[in-house]
Amino acid sequence: MILGVAAGKLVNLYTGAPLPDRSDFGYLLEDRFRVLATVRRDDDSRYVEFLRQEFPEYGRGDFRLPAISVAQPNGSRITDLAYAGYRVVDGKPELDGLPSTYANEGAAGRSDEGLADAQTLLVDLADDPTGLTVTLAYTIFRDEPVIARSAVIRNGGREPLDLERVMSLNLDLPDRNWTMTEFMGAWARERRPYSQPLHPGVQGVGSLRGASSPFANPSAIFARPNTDEDQGEAFGVAFVYSGNFDLHAEVDTFDATRIQLGINDFGFTWRLEPGESFQAPEALLAYSSNGLNALSHAFHNIVRGNLARGPWKGRERPVLINNWEATYFDFTEDKLLALARTAWKAGIELFVLDDGWFGKGPHARVTDNAGLGDWTPNPDRLPDGIAGIARKVNELGMRFGLWFEPEMVNKASDLYTEHPDWVLATPGRGMSVYRHQYVLNFANPAVVNNIYSQLHTLLSGANIAYIKWDMNRFITEAFDATRGAERQGEVLHRYILGVYELYRRLLAAFPELIIEGCSSGGARFDLGILAYSPQIWTSDDTDAVERLGVQWGTSYIYPVEAMGAHVSITPNHQTGRSEPIDTRANVAMFGTFGYEMDLNRTSAEDLEAIRSQVAFFKRFGPLIHWGDFYRLRSPFAPDRRSAAWMTVARDGSEALVADFTILMQPNRPNTRLALRGLDPAALYEVRTVDAGAWDWAGASGTSGPSGVDGGASDVDSGDGGAESGEGAVVRSGAELMRIGLNDTDLGGRDFASRLYLITRL
Repeated sequence: MILGVAAGKLVNLYTGAPLPDRSDFGYLLEDRFRVLATVRRDDDSRYVEFLRQEFPEYGRGDFRLPAISVAQPNGSRITDLAYAGYRVVDGKPELDGLPSTYANEGAAGRSDEGLADAQTLLVDLADDPTGLTVTLAYTIFRDEPVIARSAVIRNGGREPLDLERVMSLNLDLPDRNWTMTEFMGAWARERRPYSQPLHPGVQGVGSLRGASSPFANPSAIFARPNTDEDQGEAFGVAFVYSGNFDLHAEVDTFDATRIQLGINDFGFTWRLEPGESFQAPEALLAYSSNGLNALSHAFHNIVRGNLARGPWKGRERPVLINNWEATYFDFTEDKLLALARTAWKAGIELFVLDDGWFGKGPHARVTDNAGLGDWTPNPDRLPDGIAGIARKVNELGMRFGLWFEPEMVNKASDLYTEHPDWVLATPGRGMSVYRHQYVLNFANPAVVNNIYSQLHTLLSGANIAYIKWDMNRFITEAFDATRGAERQGEVLHRYILGVYELYRRLLAAFPELIIEGCSSGGARFDLGILAYSPQIWTSDDTDAVERLGVQWGTSYIYPVEAMGAHVSITPNHQTGRSEPIDTRANVAMFGTFGYEMDLNRTSAEDLEAIRSQVAFFKRFGPLIHWGDFYRLRSPFAPDRRSAAWMTVARDGSEALVADFTILMQPNRPNTRLALRGLDPAALYEVRTVDAGAWDWAGASGTSGPSGVDGGASDVDSGDGGAESGEGAVVRSGAELMRIGLNDTDLGGRDFASRLYLITRL
């Protein structure tokens, strides 16, 4: 990125692949006269409308959507933020009250000891008549083609100002020859990629639900029309924020493109008294000249290295079982412990008790109409409390986890009875409801304090290793009864700040705690939550075939280890589809792995397969989670018949490939699966592996020779391939990437799958 100053404005001269250093890029400025273009004053020769501005405003000649709008006491919204200076700091400043990326310092004894892996450019802009100043932050990272963008707006004047719009990222590009990919969906079918060429006008996505939502993810990709997974130019943008957002591209009639990402300005106003400031959330801008897989690697590596925090950063999480689809609300302690014992015998490491464990008497949580807000155990179900069942699970050799929905309340609860004014509700209006629940006003610190106190008491009194933090409805009637009329535009942002505050306080008090984010599945799957939660429940849809699409779309921005993924019962509870247990596991293993089914109603054969799958995942989980993930064959292809992906160790020494048949085609044409990320000059041993037959005592668990490449033709020594052990062939990395594996006869049935283990010799 090359920045400059023109007409007093901070402008973007170039953003893209690295260029050689030179002294002057001023020739990139657009200053040609066009009919109806205006200048700001008689002695100004620059047409602001055509400058590629970094933080544009409306009303002084630029008629496109602005990055900022500030209402002043006289009713004007005109500002003219002029360049006022810059500075460069090592590392990266924290964002007040918000999640963000951070810089790392080299460890002692390393060549980069004491040196930060990031630097931050801070650029100051000033509007003299109002005293308004803006500081734009640009953090560049040493190892990844990613820039973190944010802004601080300060009122240095003598009168209050109302901030009505602030974008965290503005990127002006000189042309519109881009395809925009958005990640859309709904409950149980989140983050499906949709692509279309940019066209004149405004196109984009957003949320007004109080959460980032499953309907539109706060991220997008802008790629050249010929870009695919392996080649071509692309930008990616993603918001480190969990509330209302606006992400759009505006193409003017001269084919220039303006990309913006920030808080959705509908209903948003933030009062800035003299001396006060507002911190805008962070947005990430990533770039690739080598296709979409490389763009995803940049996002994945930033999440792993510069966003994830705490002791679970870069660390494998325990394989879990969640009781929800096994019991729903119908459970006793004895039933839970019976499930835990069977899970322990299968090698599962964490037992998670989902909804229904809390509330007392008439407020007991035995259906979804009571109990939310009262985070004390139900003695009728748990006679020894949470501490008792946690201890009993621990005695088996397992960790214990618990479900919460801390942002919600039922009217049938002690909390609501005592504090009916703590819900978000507009005076004189009815209260909308979903699932018998209402939204607590997390913009009110007293509410956050109460919930924190309840959770702290529970977590302090029991050995709880994991929390599943759910949020099952969106925000309506957003009114903050603790603040005046001039502050009502702040409530939704203050709500999210309250959510982040609770995350921070819980993790400060219990640093080893794993918090899995959840919101009716993946309705708040964003970088804001990932700054606190090492994993997020990807979708309530646990059907393996449907999960292929959900996890595929999610992978464009978010890494595999962030995706909570479970093996569930068949027929599946969401789709009624029946799939073999090997395929269910082969999909879920490319996520944070677990089970959500009644193991005590599972066949002995499937239980043995589960035991092997768990052992297999413990062996290969680090490869799956911390390697480079490559999308190979899209489940969204027009015929929707197959899918494939793989992960490769960062040093190229090992890879695991997952190949899936969605719908079997009779008399199928010959197909080959080209791999990615291998060393072309190296030799690799290729063998199929069956996770469900993995020898958990230490053997390899390979299948017979006919499994490799889907047929004997690629195994017979006569085809030119060297042999290396039973059921294995040897190929060069170049062959595997350019010729690929023969998967013509994969499975021979619907919903079949196969894993290939690739090992460098």
